[in-house]
Amino acid sequence: MFFTPTGINYQVKLIHESHIKMKTKAKLNPTIFVIFGGTGDLNKRKLAPALYNLFIEGYMPDKFAIIGTGRTEYTDQGYKDALEDAVCAFSRTGKVKEKWDRFGNTLHYCPTDFAAPKTFENLRNTIEKYQQEYGKDTQVIFYLAVAPSFFPIIAESLKKHKLTEDEDNSRIVIEKPFGYDLDSAKELNTLLSTIFTEKQIYRIDHYLGKEAVQNMMAFRFANALFEPLWNRQYIDHVQISVTEQLGVQERGGYYEGAGALRDMIQNHLLQLLCLVGMEAPINFDATEIRNRKVEVLKAVRPFSNNDIRFNTVRGQYSKGWVEGKEVLGYRQEKNVNPESNTETFAAAKFYIDNWRWQGVPFYLRTGKRLNQTSSLIAIQFKDVPHQIFSGNATENWQQNRLIISIQPEMSIRMQVQAKRPGLNMILNPVDMVFDYKGTYKNDSPEAYETLLLDAIMGDQTLFMRGDQVEAAWELVMPILNSWENKKSINFPNYPADSWGPERAEALIARDGFHWFNLPLKEKE
Repeated sequence: MFFTPTGINYQVKLIHESHIKMKTKAKLNPTIFVIFGGTGDLNKRKLAPALYNLFIEGYMPDKFAIIGTGRTEYTDQGYKDALEDAVCAFSRTGKVKEKWDRFGNTLHYCPTDFAAPKTFENLRNTIEKYQQEYGKDTQVIFYLAVAPSFFPIIAESLKKHKLTEDEDNSRIVIEKPFGYDLDSAKELNTLLSTIFTEKQIYRIDHYLGKEAVQNMMAFRFANALFEPLWNRQYIDHVQISVTEQLGVQERGGYYEGAGALRDMIQNHLLQLLCLVGMEAPINFDATEIRNRKVEVLKAVRPFSNNDIRFNTVRGQYSKGWVEGKEVLGYRQEKNVNPESNTETFAAAKFYIDNWRWQGVPFYLRTGKRLNQTSSLIAIQFKDVPHQIFSGNATENWQQNRLIISIQPEMSIRMQVQAKRPGLNMILNPVDMVFDYKGTYKNDSPEAYETLLLDAIMGDQTLFMRGDQVEAAWELVMPILNSWENKKSINFPNYPADSWGPERAEALIARDGFHWFNLPLKEKE
């Protein structure tokens, strides 16, 4: 069953199209894009393909240059060839088109040694050359696609070489993780605030650039149908799940210092919680949107020792079989401690203590080597106050649910009860679906395309503010401290290709609920 054009499909489509038109009409200043880590995996897989796609679809400024930095020795032509291979391999548009030569002519490469002052002198000279050619309104965006340990070094060097003084035309984009804990996040915020103003700092979380995540705003605030129901009177509970079938692969060294709580819940999942829980903003201004998100985090109930014991679950995967292949347990992965205490699964029950959400549990879950790769938000509504149908009619009874699927499919589905065809009154749950593939012919842009364009336009709506980052860390620090100070005696506690530890099901089952998972689709 699908919504008709006069229903939600049409409303969401209008929002989508007006947003694209707004960005198309915007006159963009000449832009110099400096990518620290220009030879790294993030640039090859995400940034270069995103910038190329923006270029071929007409969203880049008329005048722009991309300066890659890295320790590898490249000529400009060698760097152009390397990125062409990367774009061919990872771009959603496939092999590069005839515009590649024009795009390639914007690429320049600067070998980098962060400890050598000459590196930033050469970079400054290159930037000034383009600024003289493009004019005084040229903006410079510094993208830090490097390990977090380099963030302070690069920021201080940019200041020392006077590359950050133009508040209106210089910006810095910082990848997660933003800090290792609350103290390090505050320290990094303090350092950056001595070099940049807040309007220059773009803390990126690629989840916020995903189409289905952005559509949460359109879905909630462009439709009068849902807002009256979006509160504790009608909603039973909310589930937010980001699950992965893959293990840590080659990232064992990084993951040992992170874990599921730091890697996913502190940023991605809490950002989704903010989108579900926020109050209606006055307008679509970046400051207003981010104020509403911070309000949510400030209202989340802090975790006591008792809460950590009963309302959180951690897990670590053991070896098992996935799609007919035997896979390693976490402790056998490369660069992982054989007695590791790092969690690869985390689940927690949160409460937002305000008038809208008082008493409504928010269940957050994430993990690796689980049965399915998916990202979804499931909002379950309260049951009808009085049941008029017989037991035979309601054998398959299910409370109404709203499911926002971010991946692998992008869809919004409402699960309601309807009569099964036939002579008898038998009720069945049915889905009303808004499906991106079925509604839009064009491919949805990748998350990084959206976020990079917003950075070029100076739109911070989908980027995190400093106080928002710190508020998220404040929430998870009691759990992190408890888990790190107490070695788990039952790790590993779930096999690969399962749905996680048994205690994760018990966490939600105690309240009379169960985790919602997308039905598996048959492979084509």
